[in-house]
This record gives sequence, C-alpha cells and structure tokens, in this order.
Amino acid sequence: MKYELKATDQNSKARAGVIYTDHGAIETPIFMPVGTLGSVKGVHMHELEEDIKAQIILGNTYHLYLRPGMEIIEQAGGLHKFNGWKKPILTDSGGFQVFSLSSNRKLIEEGAYFRSHIDGSKHLFTPENVVDIQRTIGSDIMMALDECPPGTSDYDYAKKSLALTTRWLKRGWDHFNATLPKYGHSQAFFPIVQGCVYPDLRRDSAKFVADLGAEGNAIGGLAVGEPAEKMYEMIDVVNEILPEDKPRYLMGVGTPANILEAIERGVDMMDCVMPTRNGRNAMLFTKNGIMNMRNKKWANDFSPLDEDGTSFVDKVYSKAYVRHLFVSQELLALQIGSIHNLAFYLWLVGEARKHIIAGDFKSWKEEMIVNVTRRL
Repeated sequence: MKYELKATDQNSKARAGVIYTDHGAIETPIFMPVGTLGSVKGVHMHELEEDIKAQIILGNTYHLYLRPGMEIIEQAGGLHKFNGWKKPILTDSGGFQVFSLSSNRKLIEEGAYFRSHIDGSKHLFTPENVVDIQRTIGSDIMMALDECPPGTSDYDYAKKSLALTTRWLKRGWDHFNATLPKYGHSQAFFPIVQGCVYPDLRRDSAKFVADLGAEGNAIGGLAVGEPAEKMYEMIDVVNEILPEDKPRYLMGVGTPANILEAIERGVDMMDCVMPTRNGRNAMLFTKNGIMNMRNKKWANDFSPLDEDGTSFVDKVYSKAYVRHLFVSQELLALQIGSIHNLAFYLWLVGEARKHIIAGDFKSWKEEMIVNVTRRL
C-alpha cells in the first residue's frame, strides 16, 4: 500500500491524497460505508460502486469470524470473491464489538475471551489470531486488536487500558510481519492510537504507533461518549505526532459535521454506521439540512427527494412517496434511505477534496456545517 499527498488546504490541516492498493486507488479524504457482515445493509454492490461512488467498504472480523466462519470465506477465496466487491476492503479487528459485550467478555494478557452473541459459545481473540483471521478474510487493510475504553473512563483505567493495547499492538505487529497474505494481493496493517480523552496518554500512544512505521495509522476510542469538542481536541493532539506521509483513519465517526471537523484536522479516512442506520429510520442527510421523512409536512410534497442530490433515488422518488413508504413500513424505504445517505456522505467528502485542492476548504466547510446541521 502506498499513500501520496496531493494537496493541503491553505488555512487548515485538511489534506487531499491518494491511497494505492492492489484492489484500486482511494482518493482521500474518504468515507467508507460499513459492511459489517460482508454487505452494506440493503445495498447492492453495483449501487455502491455506480451510484454511491464508494471506493472502499468495511467488513468486521468479529461478525465474519462467527458467521459464516473462516472456513467458508477461505473456500470462497477471501471476502472479495465471497461478496463480489472488487475494490478495497478494510476490516476492523473486532475489538470494539468484543469490548461492547461487557457482560460476556473477559480481558487477560493473552487476549479477550468472549461469548458469541449468536449461540453463547466461548471464543478467544488474541493479537496474533486476529491477524490470522484478517489474512483469511483477505482485506486490503487490517486493524490491530485493541481495547476501546469508554469515553468517560477515569485516568487510571485509561492508562492501564492503553498499556494493554500497546503490548497487544507489539505482538500483533510482529505476527503481521511474520506472516504472508493468502490470495496474491498485499495487505496493510494499521495500528490504533488509544488513550481516551487524556492528552498525555494520546501522545504516548501516537509516538509508539508512529515509530512502528506502518503503512497507515488509525485513531480509535473516540465518539464513544465523550463531548464532541474533546474528540476534536484529541484528533489535534494525535495528528501533531502521526506522520504526514501516511494515511490517518478516524474510526467510527460520525455525523456530517464530525466528518468535516475531522477533515479540517488532517484526517483522511472515516467510517460510521450512521448514514445507513439513520437512513433506515427515516432520517435523511442533505446539503441543505436533515429531513425526518415521517413528518406530516412531507405528505403532499411531490418535489424530488433532493433536487440537488447525487443519487438516482433523489431524482426518481418524491418526498411524499418516500414518506408514504416509511409510514407504511415498506422495505423499499430502508433501501432508499440508505442509498441516499451514503451517496450524500460520499458527495460530501468528494466536495471537501475539491475545496482542499482549490485552497478554500476552510471557508467552504464553515458554511457547509451550518447547512448540514439544520433541521428541515
């Protein structure tokens, strides 16, 4: 994997670049649709590629490990062949999912014991076997196993958690470098910066991560309960240390405003379930504001869903029709909402890239944040 920096904004730390992988190039900044189980819920692959303009999607180690299991994915020849997606894939290590099972997991030095949410069976994730699992999945970018402490954690817990994550990271990094890909394409390994909301812990973690010299780096443990301003502060702290010649991935973030604020601070890659989850629940994001499609106000509004929208659903379906689908609990509503929101997110980061290259990102972003946070 290679990263090439193309432009930086004149009045902020925003950057435009390109990540080159064996499954294609990714223009940054980029938003990555979440395909937890190997699919982006309710969205066909051709819609992701042709209409939404996705350049990379996510899979999740925890969920794919449990179902369908590594034997089936390996027989298929990896996740790309299993799900038919021909562009890059990033996999989360599953750490966040394991640690969200607070009553069904136990952390030890070896790794994380957990019980399956499907059948209660007991499993162990270690820094080494999550590398092996992601080798079998065949993702272009794999993540290190880490502990993600809550945003409200006290300092002592956050410090102990970071120490464990750092020891796990060293083991995972060593194992990654001692193993080879299975399917003929290269794989990158991203370490994850942790440290909760404490600047000294974040700095220590970022220095350790930067010194590894990995092909890219991730910022984890944010948008997990801490105030938004604290999240932005931690991004600033970390990006002062992470190398400029490597992509920076902010994990699990977030709203359109969060994304623009992160880009301003030098983040290149982001993911979140929000566009699809909120889309399935009738909340649509647009460049003019946020629409709740169950509201009565749309009942006889026969204008396009979004006249300036980038997706075919925006131009084909009226607000009144989409409201009817949601109120009637028609499955098509969930698909329309998901496609619209993902297309908007990809449009947003694409516009951000254009304005970074033009050198006026900062002023454009300030205006756009007002628009995308407005309730229509």
